[in-house]
Amino acid sequence: MASYSWLSHHAALMLLLINWREGMHCIELSVDPPGDLAVLDPGHLGYLEITWSPPASLINRAECPKLYQLEYFNTYENSWTVIRTVRRTYTAQFDLMKDVRVRVYTLLSGPCTNGTLVKSTSYIELVQKSPSTGLVGTAVKDFVCVFHNMEYVTCNWGGGPKMPANSQQTLYFWHKELGQTQECPKYTISNGVRSGCNFTGTFFPDFTDINFCVNGSSPEGPLKPTYISLQIQNQVMPATTQKLHLQTGPNAQLEVHWERPAGRVPGNCLEWEVKHNQERPDGKTSTQQITKKTILTLPSVHDKQRNCFRVRSRLHKYCVQRSFWSNWSHEICHPATTTRPLKSD
Repeated sequence: MASYSWLSHHAALMLLLINWREGMHCIELSVDPPGDLAVLDPGHLGYLEITWSPPASLINRAECPKLYQLEYFNTYENSWTVIRTVRRTYTAQFDLMKDVRVRVYTLLSGPCTNGTLVKSTSYIELVQKSPSTGLVGTAVKDFVCVFHNMEYVTCNWGGGPKMPANSQQTLYFWHKELGQTQECPKYTISNGVRSGCNFTGTFFPDFTDINFCVNGSSPEGPLKPTYISLQIQNQVMPATTQKLHLQTGPNAQLEVHWERPAGRVPGNCLEWEVKHNQERPDGKTSTQQITKKTILTLPSVHDKQRNCFRVRSRLHKYCVQRSFWSNWSHEICHPATTTRPLKSD
């Protein structure tokens, strides 16, 4: 009986040893990186498609769930972006004026690894150099787009320092709701040269990358292209405030209030900058402050003071990443006019 117990115990130990060795073999399974990494350009001005294939060593291992870790260098943020996905394709926005850098790892889990997530020790990498086409010094500069009161968009740019005479610039744009790139519907002309585009009547979706490219030709050769990507809700410039009111209250208080401009800009997204100029017998002072209210009250004013106000607005950071300030409103003062002594003859 004792001999049987010893044999059973020995058999159990052998079984545990076999299972441990099999487990160690699974954990030590070599995980290869993916293959056939490629970056495809469908002509969407920097919105590129990244594709890869599974490692050849794992094609027939259906019991091993495969995950991929994609890393690409985001030149807009100057940092690496990391994505984990079960798919073998991914689309991302790149600045085509800079190198495209992409690398992909394989991650394995499931029965093959005893439930442990194992990452390949190496990766497949692709560095795609930016094209060096175009004459040096001919890329446009100071490209800026403005979404005027959320009603229409204009984009403007300046010519490069070495722009040849008789150059012809062309603007193209694309976003996800367009099948193909489109050209500027109406160019702005300055001194006989294209310097902007008016998109009145053109729809741009919010919170979506809008890609632009300005390139062109000249008698000396092609111009160097410029690529820009932006989101239209971050380009809003509210309309100028037109209606300001100024009134005096009890205890010599002075109250200035204004009405937000009409249009599509949400009132709860606006913040205001108030400029206050004060004239006193001993000199002038100027102060500015930002508020989310449409009213400002001065505790008290002196009879010999003249107070003038004007305001401007923009969308605050809780609605958009950035915004343009509107133009300043007209100035409103109290008292409305100053009394000057008459000159004697």
